[in-house]
Amino acid sequence: MRVAVPRETAPGERRVALVPETVSKLRDAGFEIRVERGAGEAAGFLDSSYEDAGAELVDRGSLLAGADGVVRVASPSAHEAAALQSGTVLIGFLQPLTDADGVARLREHGVVAFAMESIPRITRAQPMDALSSQATVAGYKAVLLAADRVPKLFPMLMTAAGTIAPVRALVIGAGVAGLQAIATARRLGAVVSGFDVRPAVKEQVESLGAAFLDLGVRTEETEGGYARELTPEQQAQQQSALEERIPDFDVVITTAAVPGRPAPKLIPRSAVGGMRPGSVIVDVAAETGGNCELTIPGEVVEHELAGGGGVAIVGTTNLPSLMAFHASQLYSR
Repeated sequence: MRVAVPRETAPGERRVALVPETVSKLRDAGFEIRVERGAGEAAGFLDSSYEDAGAELVDRGSLLAGADGVVRVASPSAHEAAALQSGTVLIGFLQPLTDADGVARLREHGVVAFAMESIPRITRAQPMDALSSQATVAGYKAVLLAADRVPKLFPMLMTAAGTIAPVRALVIGAGVAGLQAIATARRLGAVVSGFDVRPAVKEQVESLGAAFLDLGVRTEETEGGYARELTPEQQAQQQSALEERIPDFDVVITTAAVPGRPAPKLIPRSAVGGMRPGSVIVDVAAETGGNCELTIPGEVVEHELAGGGGVAIVGTTNLPSLMAFHASQLYSR
């Protein structure tokens, strides 16, 4: 079977679907791997590494000739989808819940498509759970972005010039990204609290050394591991409670998501207005609209406070792509 690995063309996408380590294993299993020249460069994997692993390097024009399968990270563009032959197996993040036109194009061309987002989040499928592996990278990177922006040191330091108090961080959403963010912020020395509407995750938050913030808003977990969407009344209650508590924190990282739906709005403008100057919000859910009312996907917003100073709202999207080497490695495996 011949498998093709294209260079990603989506704006800002630096990952690659197969890394040399995996190419070597697939070659030993009898697969023939074709890699587009430069496909892994943005992630730190050079063409020479693919050649050493047994891949054939080709230009884009000949990449798909005779390909039985195509593995990629992001959905193909309309032009790329049109180049796929009927019967080709396509594997990638294909956005089946939100990109109906893209799925329709693949169907029209007779492509057999497997969306990585649709792999069941069950124990037996954990090694294939690419959503979780990429969320791990996103949660880690979110804390680094916050640490870079906030004008404070994360850990408590006792120096000759006096003691520096640690940063107080709040992580909203205790899924895979949220738990990784909690663990990373703790390693950097912050005093961390975690909030989630699913009471079942309280033990996981506390096991990482964080305090569980109980706002009195609860819902159950879906079979896919996500929180069930709140009613309008619960959303209003949650926003009100967060508005009271958020000013206590220097850093807020939000990770709440609902598959196939816009991200729930958890932090209203008024809550941001109550934060201290220099505080930072990193909105991991920016790609689907953001958890903060002031988030602008793809941008960093400086919200001016009434008393002077401002709060930075980081709406950077595709966080795994910012750590493309290990994100690609995890996805490829």
